[in-house]
Amino acid sequence: MKKPKYLTRIDQITELSDSEKDRLRPVQEKFVFRTNDYYQSLINWDDPNDPIRQLIVPREDELDEWGRLDASFEELYTKVPGLEHKYRDTALLLVNDVCGAYCRFCFRKRLFMNDNDEVVKDVSKGLEYIREHPEISNVLLTGGDPLIMSTSKLEPVIAGLRDIPHVKIIRIGTKMPAFNPYRILNDPSLWRMLETYSTTEARIYIMAHFNHPVELTAVAREGLDALHKHGAIIINQTPMIRGVNDSVETMLELFNELSYMGVPPYYVFQCRPTEGNKAYSVPIEEAYRIFVEAQNQCSGLAKRARFSMSHVTGKIAVVGLNESQVIFQYHRAADPKDTGRVMVFRRNSAAHWFDDYEEAAPYLPRKGVERALPVLQAVAARC
Repeated sequence: MKKPKYLTRIDQITELSDSEKDRLRPVQEKFVFRTNDYYQSLINWDDPNDPIRQLIVPREDELDEWGRLDASFEELYTKVPGLEHKYRDTALLLVNDVCGAYCRFCFRKRLFMNDNDEVVKDVSKGLEYIREHPEISNVLLTGGDPLIMSTSKLEPVIAGLRDIPHVKIIRIGTKMPAFNPYRILNDPSLWRMLETYSTTEARIYIMAHFNHPVELTAVAREGLDALHKHGAIIINQTPMIRGVNDSVETMLELFNELSYMGVPPYYVFQCRPTEGNKAYSVPIEEAYRIFVEAQNQCSGLAKRARFSMSHVTGKIAVVGLNESQVIFQYHRAADPKDTGRVMVFRRNSAAHWFDDYEEAAPYLPRKGVERALPVLQAVAARC
């Protein structure tokens, strides 16, 4: 089958004019660019607002000042190089610092910069940490994208986790089924690995990342079907992104098409306030209305997703909105005492993040974040 060709320089995009390339080079110099000819073929170049173009092609407004590189303070939960432990039963292994392509709104773009030292090639210390913490039953492999790795490099990590009796769920966070489904279809060794380690007692979950229905091509569906046939469970998560999926119609189609294929929607995330992401972020309350209106038109199987923020203190779900108030709830909390906590704040239509609400101050002050770090570090130490 086809093997996509990768593009790593703006100059390689023949559909862009010379003046566009000149304007975008400073963006490429700051935030890495990578795509492939398969994914580029999904773009309608006659439409300047094409959603796939918005998702993958750099934009000048990425240089606008906004946010911070580690918007969720993941560094606070790093226990050994390459491993984060934020929630009691879940650990996160950063196994790779490369993706099949780079979403412009990526919340971990810091990992793809030259001075990154968060990802390690040897995950043995991470596996040792997991082995020594029997409360960890759920491990997410991420990065970067684990499926950009060859199966021969990924399989020892999977085998090492399966060797730990208390690890029951292994999750692989990947956008390769959308970026390059041929990675799945061209590799029988990946199928054999899934058949070996995704068992009836302990499944491997593929955390897919389809942002827009256009990505659900015939070959992408074939790739998803192959993963299903060889034993994986697939669910989907996506941020809501301005210009990509910020409409009821688009989100409804995405929810429905995924559910028809047996890939249930899992999370819709609020875009993190990561440096460079201003143009991609939809205000929380607007995003929630889009999410709810789309869900209201779905079957029950298609409406299982939660609309949440991956905040430094936990996964905060938006669960309600009235004329004057917005209601939040901790779906997962770094500090166990916050688990399930409900918070009712005054509406703020300009809020893009939890911290933008006045009532959020006791949780993490918007200004003077440094004052909150000792508290957060204490919480992280208890997890």
